Amino acid sequence: MAARILRDPARSSDCRHQGLSAREGEKEVMNFQIYGIDAASGAAILALDVQPGDHVLDLCAAPGAKLCMLADMLGSTGSLTGIDVAKHRLSACRTMLQKYSLGDRTRLFVADGTLFSILPVNSNLRRMEGSIDLEESGSTFSEWTSRRTWKDRQKAKKANATGSQHLLAPSEPELIYYGKHSGLVGLRKSDVLCPAVNDEACTSGYDKVLVDAECTHDGSIKHIQKFEFWGWKTLDRRVLDAERTDNLLQLQLNLLSNGFRLLKTGGSLVYSTCSLTVAQNENVVQQFLSTQPSADLRKLGLANTWPCRSGGIPKTLRFDPVTSQTSGLFVAKFSKLST
Repeated sequence: MAARILRDPARSSDCRHQGLSAREGEKEVMNFQIYGIDAASGAAILALDVQPGDHVLDLCAAPGAKLCMLADMLGSTGSLTGIDVAKHRLSACRTMLQKYSLGDRTRLFVADGTLFSILPVNSNLRRMEGSIDLEESGSTFSEWTSRRTWKDRQKAKKANATGSQHLLAPSEPELIYYGKHSGLVGLRKSDVLCPAVNDEACTSGYDKVLVDAECTHDGSIKHIQKFEFWGWKTLDRRVLDAERTDNLLQLQLNLLSNGFRLLKTGGSLVYSTCSLTVAQNENVVQQFLSTQPSADLRKLGLANTWPCRSGGIPKTLRFDPVTSQTSGLFVAKFSKLST
């Protein structure tokens, strides 16, 4: 297992700059927060090579560990957009971001990742002067608050009464969180939430995109262990069912294609799954490359020091319990060429 050390923002200043003694410095370290993440999952994030100022898209953000690692790597620059189709799962991501104080530059949308088309906040958009009448007009973003309007509370009550609170996302993306410095505060909603048109993403899209796609999870040790609770008789329905697998393959291809569409020319996209199957990995990559002439499969330079093996396609990687002593993970990295 790998772990990211997440600093407590209230005590994150360098000890030396505060003139603290060595013993006091040791106490300072005790306030760091540590969140564990499988080393293979961390490798998918490192493969993106996030740089200061990048606009990053996590197209399948839940349950949130990778999202938090991305936010931690971005630090105080750039922006992070997290997408998930299930609101209750994305709400858990929001809780994690707030718990570890990592959501300052993040925005979260409940949306279908195969259809999502909102680009990063354009720095050239004109901000409204002042913020006195923001809430009154309802047309601009004021600072985010967890307090819900009466209308939203009534809608939630109705959903709870009908048992529909965990339904999948509606066709329109729903913004459920945005940080103070995510670039939204003071901007007009109509400017920020408008979908991309034509090839707009090539110049104004995301610098980095992560597509950690939904899969059968057959390579995840933690997931497989759940069958002791679910019952091993459910394995056929959850993992081996042919119809479900066919649907997943189409979903994975659609997620990869849409993530690439939202990528800026010259940007990088990482596709990963925690499945060991060729169908959900190499086959999806080959099908994607056959339809995307501007997609270039890239070699991962960092992999020279990683305990992994090559995938069935050159330049792709596989982690597994035997080779790397981690959960299974497939990783492929693409860049977007100018057409």
